[in-house]
Amino acid sequence: MQAIVLNAYGTPLVQQHLARPVAGPGQVLVRVHASGVNPLDTKIAAGKADHARAVLPAVLGIDMAGVVDSVGDGVEGYAPGDRVYGMTGGVGGVPGSLAEYAAVDARLLAHMAGNMSMREAAALPLIFITAWEGLVDRARVGAGKTVLVHGGAGGVGHMAVQLSVALGASVHATGSASQRASIEAMGATFIDRDTAVEDYVQQHTGGIGFDVVYDTVGGAVLDLSFRAARRYHGHVVSCLGWGTHALAPLSFRAATYSGVFTLLPLLTGEGRANHGAILREASALVAAGKLKVMLDPTRYTLNPHSVSAAHRALAERTAGGKVVVEITA
Repeated sequence: MQAIVLNAYGTPLVQQHLARPVAGPGQVLVRVHASGVNPLDTKIAAGKADHARAVLPAVLGIDMAGVVDSVGDGVEGYAPGDRVYGMTGGVGGVPGSLAEYAAVDARLLAHMAGNMSMREAAALPLIFITAWEGLVDRARVGAGKTVLVHGGAGGVGHMAVQLSVALGASVHATGSASQRASIEAMGATFIDRDTAVEDYVQQHTGGIGFDVVYDTVGGAVLDLSFRAARRYHGHVVSCLGWGTHALAPLSFRAATYSGVFTLLPLLTGEGRANHGAILREASALVAAGKLKVMLDPTRYTLNPHSVSAAHRALAERTAGGKVVVEITA
């Protein structure tokens, strides 16, 4: 099979002919149709993502969508011809989706909804799982909750907004003025990201604070999140809580914090079935018309120049939505 390979950090990606993998026990061999591109892929390629534990030479590509080719021993629920997707590799020494075939742990997969395209399915896994783990697994968002999403038009952000709306919460989201229309179209109240935190907390919660604050930006925005949480019952979640932060504003509100690290099941083998279950929830939401991923319109293909261009679009922030590399028609 053909694959895009990273042989050394900071060097150009190359196309190589590799042996087609075979589905082992508990695995599914997937003919890959599309590979989602995430900012983490560009950081791995540059050698700036030690936490991803990449092993060189590496086939990158964390997210994938495709068609089942064969199933290994002990696999139930999948058969050749099934359309599937998942967050299945590209880190921790597990080959990724920038290849024509991938042998993946069946627990990480879910069936695609009938109204999902391969491009849409490949764009969803990491960002939806990250949103779900924060909002549902950690913060228990449900009807009647007030939710603030920082970065509501971003990858994880626009998943978090739509998921919160689908769960019945009253949703607010920060963004730039140019993102207002897209944020409001998803059912959230727009907050200009340059507005002082005390001002929007007063305006939208009467000064009480939000039940749940999901930070998808990190850095200073996480510090702002601590100041936006509701007293006693507020819960702050971040998928980028990697810096040094003062907890005093959160502690003075008697509020709580959770971190989300979506790579753990791939890196440790623990919790993989939960990722498959989360994606089944995503499929149900897509089928019901309650979840839609924003796709960058540019079409990329499985060759080094095109994949490198996809990586540049993320690194230079020129993409207008999730970037996807099409592997096969």
